[in-house]
Amino acid sequence: MKEALEGPSDWQASVIAVPPLARTDDLVLAPAANRALIRYLEAGGISIIMCGGNANFYNVAMSEYEGILDFLAETVAAGTWVIPSIGPAFGTMLDQAAILSRKRFPTAMVLPTMANMTQEGLDRAIRLTVARLGFPLVLYVKDENYLSVDRIARLDRDGCLLFVKYAIVRTDPAVDAYLGRLVAAIGTAKIVSGIGERPTIAHFRTFGLGAFTTGSGCVAPANSMRLLRALKAADYAEAERIRQTFLGLETLRDRHGPAFVLHEAVSLGGIGDMGPMMPLMANIAPELRDPVRNATRELMAVEAGLGHEAMAG
Repeated sequence: MKEALEGPSDWQASVIAVPPLARTDDLVLAPAANRALIRYLEAGGISIIMCGGNANFYNVAMSEYEGILDFLAETVAAGTWVIPSIGPAFGTMLDQAAILSRKRFPTAMVLPTMANMTQEGLDRAIRLTVARLGFPLVLYVKDENYLSVDRIARLDRDGCLLFVKYAIVRTDPAVDAYLGRLVAAIGTAKIVSGIGERPTIAHFRTFGLGAFTTGSGCVAPANSMRLLRALKAADYAEAERIRQTFLGLETLRDRHGPAFVLHEAVSLGGIGDMGPMMPLMANIAPELRDPVRNATRELMAVEAGLGHEAMAG
């Protein structure tokens, strides 16, 4: 696992994959399936793995948290950077911080919630957790009322934030006053487009961002990396052509739940059997399996055409 942290050059060098986490039928970690998915991502050129909502870190038991961290650290390649998650409850954050402080992860992402919190309280929770950890955190912003731009800017100025995963959905991602204010407050290098491939062109071209996260890229990592290279080269026509290949699966994820559909897509694509979703979540309804399988196969056919060893399910 990569332990050094060089700054924005780290999280702009690779698409940031946000994969599911495989479980056995009795809901314990499934090492073989998770190892297969990690190897598949790395073979496609991805070198940053973030474990958050798609991995259902919301419902990871404290009793298994350290074991999962150790598995990830030991399984990824030496050049792969892993970002685990903490929270969202403050007590959970502190307990997880105590574990993380003994490890070699250079950051962690704070899982977002809008329940039982205030902006002032979240601000204090982040500051106290950073003080315990001794390193900055990734902030995941999904709602304008989560934290104001001014609070985020102060947290960043005080060394509490590594970067912001920006994931507020807009009808037109090129029209986003909040994101514009956030860019003005903390700069483009500290913001990662956090909603997959759909808004990436607007986020790069209009707002100047330089990195993005991917869920569907877990099915087609080489294709997602190809999109990143096109965006960095400002080849927006090529970027749009690549982006279109993701929209079949991304549309199903938008309609039926990003984590639920991705979990099934990785299994149906033959990449690794993700097994049952951890409660409080559940696998998709049977009638959705064929549409997800078809969209997954279409995307994996693109991936196979790039020379990546994609397996049809």
